[in-house]
Amino acid sequence: MSRWAYVNGRFVRHGDAAVHIEDRGYQLADGVYEVWAVFGGRLADAEGHFERLERSLGELKIAMPMSRRALQLVLGEAVRRNRLKDGLLYLQVTRGVARRDHAFPDPAPHPAMVVTAKPMDWAAAGVRAARGVSVITTPENRWGRCDIKTIGLLPNAMAKTAARDQGAAEAWFVDADGLVTEGASSNAWIVDAEGVLRTRDTSANILRGVTRKTVMGLLGETNIRLDERAFTPEEARNAREAFITGAGALILPVVAIDGAPIGTGKPGPVAQRLRALYIENAQALNIS
Repeated sequence: MSRWAYVNGRFVRHGDAAVHIEDRGYQLADGVYEVWAVFGGRLADAEGHFERLERSLGELKIAMPMSRRALQLVLGEAVRRNRLKDGLLYLQVTRGVARRDHAFPDPAPHPAMVVTAKPMDWAAAGVRAARGVSVITTPENRWGRCDIKTIGLLPNAMAKTAARDQGAAEAWFVDADGLVTEGASSNAWIVDAEGVLRTRDTSANILRGVTRKTVMGLLGETNIRLDERAFTPEEARNAREAFITGAGALILPVVAIDGAPIGTGKPGPVAQRLRALYIENAQALNIS
């Protein structure tokens, strides 16, 4: 099946898609992105991703490239053209094309926007979740505005590569105080020794995860107690269970950290319950 991409106002064959050499995203990482999980041809957590996109653009003083309604139509068409039933939809907005200079151009160019789509086998992802994954820890070395979902991801890419080289699926950043901030592409969670669900609060330098927020909303359907409080790698090693959340990972159990097993070394009941609830709700919602 041919893949289609949206590039600055038109759909083109994926293999022919290109941006201008002086696009500020290409030269200066001057842009933001969002990723939606797609279930049954519909976007999961659609509203949360639109809100975060608008916030990220606002923090960088980049205008929305089009109205939200027009953007919804473009994303829907990307799903349709790619015949995407289950998968991931990627959106990137940069400040646009301008003569290379570090300072933001004045007047501002029109923002540049690209959209791509790829299929995902959620059943196969479920098999992986049933096994669980491992994480490593790495010193926090990112900039001080990780609340903005910027395309400047080199530290994240390096951390992910280090994790892969050690046979792990994710890297958890650890700050100067010895506390886990978040993963290279996910939010980090544990169920601590007392059975309390813990994750870093968003007043810290972490991304305001959309899947994270949805998971918190699902807790009303459980008797799980939540504490938005940071934890150390040692607390993670002594936890009953752990997991990560993100648009691609959904809720993915973590069974080891830095080679040491967490809990029983198998996916725990809290992560499994929340993953099932998330998928059930995503499949039931008629979001487009």
